Amino acid sequence: MDFAAEGLLEGIDDARERAERVALLERLLAEGVTLDELRRAAAEDRLALLQVERMLGTEEFTPREVAQAAGVSLELVLLLRQALGLPRPGPDDRVLTASDVEAAARLKEFEAAGLPEEGILEVARVLGEGLARVAATLRPLVRDAFLQPGIGERELSERYATASAELGPQLGVVMQHILNMHLRDQLRTDVVGRAELARGGVLGAVTMSIAFADLVGFTKLGERVAAEELGAVARRLTELAGEVAAARPPVRLVKTIGDAAMLVSPDPDALLETSLELVGAAEAEGEEFPSLRAGLATGQVLGRAGDWYGSPVNIASRITGIARPGTVVAAGATREAVEAQASADHWQWSPLPNRRLRGVDHPVPLFRVRAIAADR
Repeated sequence: MDFAAEGLLEGIDDARERAERVALLERLLAEGVTLDELRRAAAEDRLALLQVERMLGTEEFTPREVAQAAGVSLELVLLLRQALGLPRPGPDDRVLTASDVEAAARLKEFEAAGLPEEGILEVARVLGEGLARVAATLRPLVRDAFLQPGIGERELSERYATASAELGPQLGVVMQHILNMHLRDQLRTDVVGRAELARGGVLGAVTMSIAFADLVGFTKLGERVAAEELGAVARRLTELAGEVAAARPPVRLVKTIGDAAMLVSPDPDALLETSLELVGAAEAEGEEFPSLRAGLATGQVLGRAGDWYGSPVNIASRITGIARPGTVVAAGATREAVEAQASADHWQWSPLPNRRLRGVDHPVPLFRVRAIAADR
C-alpha cells in the first residue's frame, strides 16, 4: 500500500520517523486494522496507541446487540455504562466490546441471585469512580516510563502493547486481593444481633463516629508552590491517613478530598485516638508540611456507596472548619459515646465557647481533646 498517497505520512519529513511510521502501519494492517481506522487514528495522532486499544477490546457491538446477547434490557446496559462514569451512547452506536457483553451477562446473573438493580448500579458507580482514579494514576506512570527522547512510533506502540499484556492480568489479581482484604475487614465490623435477625435485616441507619481532618492553609499554599508540590502534599495526607487508620481497626479511611480526609468508626474511642495520631503525624512531617486539625461527631448515619450521610457528617465537617491548627475538637455526643465505653480517663476534655455551626440548627457542645498521658 502507498501510505504516502493515502495521506498517512503527512507532516513526517525525517527519514527515521517515516520508517517507524511505515513499519507500524504495516504491522497494523497485518493485524486486520482497516484503512479507515488507520486514517482516523492518524488524524487523531493516536496510531501508537491503536495496538493497545485493540488489545483492550474492539468496538464492534451496539448497546442493543449487547442487551440481546446478554438477555437483559437495553436500558440496563445504558444505565450500567452511565454508572461506570462513561458516556451514554445511542442504542445503535457501535461503541461496545466483547467485554461489555460479558459484563451485561454478569448483570443477569446478579439479578438471578436476588441482588436489586439499584444496588448493582450503586456498586458500579463506586467501581467506576475508584478505577477511574487507578487508570488516571497509571497513565502518567506508564507514559513517563515509555516516552523517552528519540523513541519511534513503532517501538512506542510495542511498549504500550507489552505493558498492557503483562500488567493487565497482574493488576486484576492484585485488585481482587485488595478487595478481599477490605471486604473481610469491613464485614468484621458488622454485628448482626438477634433483633436484626428477627426483623429480617439490618436497618439502614447506624450509629457511627465521623472524623474530618484537613490541612490548614492548603489553598494559600497552592498560590505559592507548584502544582506538583501541592499534589505531593495531598498524596502524603492520604498516606498518613491510611496508615493511622489501618493501625486501629475498626477505624476506616472513607476518602480524601484534596486537603481533607474523612474517617469513620463504630468505636468512638478508637477514632478519637486515630485523629490525635493523625494530627501528630502531620506535625512530625516538619515545618514545610501544613498543620492538621480534626473534628469529630457521633450519631445516626446512613451508609451508601462506601460513603456516609447524615447530620453527624455535616457536624464533623463544620467542627473541623473552626478547630485551631494542631488540635482535635469533638462534639458533646462523641464525648458521651466515649464515656459510655468507660474510656474517658484517657482524655482531657476542655470545653470551648459556644459557636454556631453553619447548616446546624441546634447548639452543639464542643470540647478540645488531648491525651492525658501526652500532657503529663
